[in-house]
Amino acid sequence: MTIGDDQQHWHGLPIREFPQFDEKITDELPAADSVAWRIAVNAYDGDEQWESAFARFTEAVDIARVRAIIVGAWSDVYENGPEEVIAALAGAKERMPALRALFLGDIDSEECEISWIKQACVTPLLDAFPELEELAVRGSDGLTFPAVRHGRLRSLTFESGGLPVGVVRGIAASDLPALEHLDLWLGTSEYGGDAAVTDLEPFFAGTRLPRLRYLALRNSEIQDEIAEAMASAPVVARLEVLDLSMGVLTDEGATALLAGQPLTHLKKLDLHHNFLSEALSARVRETLEPAGVEVCLDPEDADDDEEEDGTVWRYVAVGE
Repeated sequence: MTIGDDQQHWHGLPIREFPQFDEKITDELPAADSVAWRIAVNAYDGDEQWESAFARFTEAVDIARVRAIIVGAWSDVYENGPEEVIAALAGAKERMPALRALFLGDIDSEECEISWIKQACVTPLLDAFPELEELAVRGSDGLTFPAVRHGRLRSLTFESGGLPVGVVRGIAASDLPALEHLDLWLGTSEYGGDAAVTDLEPFFAGTRLPRLRYLALRNSEIQDEIAEAMASAPVVARLEVLDLSMGVLTDEGATALLAGQPLTHLKKLDLHHNFLSEALSARVRETLEPAGVEVCLDPEDADDDEEEDGTVWRYVAVGE
């Protein structure tokens, strides 16, 4: 698990790890606004709480100029949620007027599996930072997201092995007039991903997200149903990127998607990690690539079905 495709950058900035308490600062720290600062402590039996690390950070860095913060592991992430982390960040809101991006839970599988990461209600971060433009959250155990209004947020991402339906509905009911990029890893019911395709209808309509240009509804066990709904979803006509990757998309869903409204206006269609036949994969390419659409659908991305006692098993890319 990494931040996006390029783990060296986030929010358009190079990532700089803030030293932990037992590490000496051997090099001069960069300008506060020139990097995305990653702050983390030991996830297991650490000698420092995340809030203490953040306090050291505020003393060492001119936080009035900080533009992006990545929250790595806090203590015992498999048992404790980030309530104190969120409170520490919100408590410094007056001192961080330039903050535009927050990533809560940049925690890899060696520290804690994604579906074991304890989370909390994250909307206080939006309340505290009305100028925030990007919010990303990893993990969903205990995650809540009541409907909010935020006038500046442009990008919202939830990475999970199972996104609770309450979170999906909260996002769908929110008023986010500036949102351009929405990325939801819906996951599986085994890990708490209990949203049905009907819960996604507000995203298909797109009326509450007037500026949406990038829509990812992925890593889902209902990927075929999502693809079928996208075939006639009004929001598709104004999208630049449609991402239905990482799930259990089969020929049935992809066929319905191609049979629906035109997709040739898209800049990119991402279907990587799927269960498509070679013939259907070729058809997708032949339909869209001549129109200039970037299709993410390499042959090695196609996963094989697993069969046991007559039952076919298919798996999303990220579960546990």
